[in-house]
Amino acid sequence: MTDINKLLTQYLDHLEVDKNRSIKTRENYERYLKAFIAFTKIQEPKDIDLNKVMAFRLHLARENNGGKELKRITQSYYIIALRNFLKYLIKNDIEVLSPDKIELPKIARRQIEIIEYSELERLLNAPDTKNLRGLRDKAILETLFSTGLRVSELCNLDRYINLSHGEVTIRGKGEKLRVVFISDTAKEAIKNYLDKRGDTLDKLFISLTKNGKPIGKITSRAVQRLIDFYKRKAGITKKITPHQIRHQFATDLLMNGADLRSVQELLGHSNISTTQVYTHITNKQLKDIHEAFHGKRRK
Repeated sequence: MTDINKLLTQYLDHLEVDKNRSIKTRENYERYLKAFIAFTKIQEPKDIDLNKVMAFRLHLARENNGGKELKRITQSYYIIALRNFLKYLIKNDIEVLSPDKIELPKIARRQIEIIEYSELERLLNAPDTKNLRGLRDKAILETLFSTGLRVSELCNLDRYINLSHGEVTIRGKGEKLRVVFISDTAKEAIKNYLDKRGDTLDKLFISLTKNGKPIGKITSRAVQRLIDFYKRKAGITKKITPHQIRHQFATDLLMNGADLRSVQELLGHSNISTTQVYTHITNKQLKDIHEAFHGKRRK
């Protein structure tokens, strides 16, 4: 008999060590899979069958999460974790239900919200660059739009990047390396900001006290707060997040003719299907062009 909990621990170790997944990913997978084991009361791999999986999926679909239904996307995380666990078991010559027999929940494709280009320009130009805080904020906004970085990646940027090269190697999700490119506008904003810095901190973007004193690496929350501030200053009513500026970066590339594979690499997406979420925006752009220019000479 092969104890399922022992195998689960081995799998989680494999995720962390061999697959180089983060501690957070390990914790999430542990929660998803322990929920499955606890609900189905399985003891060993051979106990897993389609009936138990279906019962668990019904349980997830009906479960309340603090009074709210568990979202379909959240339900899918449990099933993805289970399928990956089964793949691991099969790879290690353990007889178990084939993961291919377990279908993933159908998820409605999420709609990406973007702002108008004129609004984006107002946001990027909103900081008052007469002081260090304004210079920093201008550099942050320009860097986000120029590179498409995740906010956590932005916060971890090293101060001593080579601006003359105009490119930076980023260690992203799953410790994967990728190269991002800094536009001339962003390079100028970063240079102006660094010229004003008088500290020796090693991070590019730092938090400042009300008096403008450096106090360490900037946080993701602080970046969100400054975007909220400049959004209001620019007179933009829509919600804007650091991740939305990443969306702006991707859609700007696609609308100007970049191919999906290149955008996938620049964003650091492991799977092209993640990048395809942007296609509905470019499809709308094509529709607008068609409506504006097609068949105008017909009566």
